[in-house]
Amino acid sequence: MLFVADSAKEKIAELRKDSSLDDDFFIRVSVTSGGCSGLTYQMDFDNESRDKDQVFEDNGVKVVTDLKSFLYLCNTTLEFSSGLDGKGFYFNNPNAARTCGCGESFAV
Repeated sequence: MLFVADSAKEKIAELRKDSSLDDDFFIRVSVTSGGCSGLTYQMDFDNESRDKDQVFEDNGVKVVTDLKSFLYLCNTTLEFSSGLDGKGFYFNNPNAARTCGCGESFAV
């Protein structure tokens, strides 16, 4: 399961409205090689399903990921921060053994 915090839900709704995206669009999350810790997160709006997509809905937000990425993302919560220490989406991932200083990449 992938989870969506209230903070992320509110920001996603704001972005959806600002971009005039209808309900056909969902959040696609994936994990790719890169970053200083080895793996990095990718997130975007999408409206096309793919074979072997894993589909979750939490807190009224539909989140889709590919099967390979789900192995790294299981039980992860998507959050949003607007605080002084950084603004943007971030992943609270219990599977990450370490993260880089900027929080953009992780390792398992």
